[in-house]
Amino acid sequence: MNLLLKGFELELFTGRADGTVEGCSVEAAATFADVVTEPDRRNLEYTTAPHPDYSEQLCRLLRPRRRLRSWLQGRGLTLLPGSCLSLGDSSRFDRSDPGNPYHDFIEQAYGSRVVTASVHINFGIPDPELLLAACRLLRCEAALLLALSASSPFLDGAASGFHSQRWQQFPLTPERVPLFENHTHYIRWVEAQLRSGAMRNVRHLWCSVRPNGESRPYGINRIELRICDLVVDPLQLLAITAFAELRLLQLLAAPEQLDPLRVSRLDAQALPALIRRNDRAAARASLDAPLRHWRDGATLIARHWINALREEMAPLAARTGLDRWLAPLDKLLSQGNTAMRWLALHRSGQSVAAIIVDATAAMVRQEEQQSMALCGESGVPFEMIGGLQRLEGRR
Repeated sequence: MNLLLKGFELELFTGRADGTVEGCSVEAAATFADVVTEPDRRNLEYTTAPHPDYSEQLCRLLRPRRRLRSWLQGRGLTLLPGSCLSLGDSSRFDRSDPGNPYHDFIEQAYGSRVVTASVHINFGIPDPELLLAACRLLRCEAALLLALSASSPFLDGAASGFHSQRWQQFPLTPERVPLFENHTHYIRWVEAQLRSGAMRNVRHLWCSVRPNGESRPYGINRIELRICDLVVDPLQLLAITAFAELRLLQLLAAPEQLDPLRVSRLDAQALPALIRRNDRAAARASLDAPLRHWRDGATLIARHWINALREEMAPLAARTGLDRWLAPLDKLLSQGNTAMRWLALHRSGQSVAAIIVDATAAMVRQEEQQSMALCGESGVPFEMIGGLQRLEGRR
């Protein structure tokens, strides 16, 4: 079975080693072709070109980050972990392009609610109808992916009460998005949103999972998973990606068994409401969140649902070679995601500033280790298992 084309969009905050956020996205975008600005200059984005191979994507994730980090170092800056303004200041908006009218609208309509960092994962699916079936399944299970990736428990120097403050505050737009029944439904819905002004342009569909393509809504060829918080460990990010890809491969092989509109006991009106409740629950408690299954509405804990799916997908993971890429989920599920580990440190008495400072330094060390052990100084991927053994030997 062939793996899907996939690519990543990573948003990160820049700042100082003490965790102070300081923006430089305009200058970075002018220097690097694969870096783009966000409406607020305190975070920036870099992308990886599509490729099906995980070893290649590992290097594509690491190489631009290493170049960017070296450039930032010359300015006394670094990359910061986390998906929100952990140490502030969320009371202001720091425009990257004051003359951009779309950014005017974003600042006026949403303010700093959009000033977050995340990772968007794109999977190539050229058939529009299969793509929309894949969107339906991933939207129904997006809360699981947020639960794995949650990394924003702090805002303005304090615990926010959520494991993903980012998803709690981000302005989902339009507020109600249906499960698109087919390509025609999606086209007509988008056209209606643009006519009404609920969407300002075709990019202004901010939901957990959306169809994507160069001429959307008419030409779509990839599914964009948008719900995940920033995952700074590339191996953990690829593990989450492999988990999502296996679900998509299962769906593509047997859509009659996994398309929620075909097999759920809930109707097309009830499913979006269930999705919204699940996403909110995952934003609050991530892996410990009580969620409702899209098949029948039964309640189960996110961690248990993830483990059940891993068991179900194990034969396919072995056949496709994705089992080794799933391995980091073991540690993530047993020791908690980033938000859970940070909150445990905070409960033990560490300040938010100290936690962010330590995590910032750990991010640098991790990149150095992985670049050498798994990608090599030349940027050429090592064989995965041997590279992992070298990495483990350094710890």
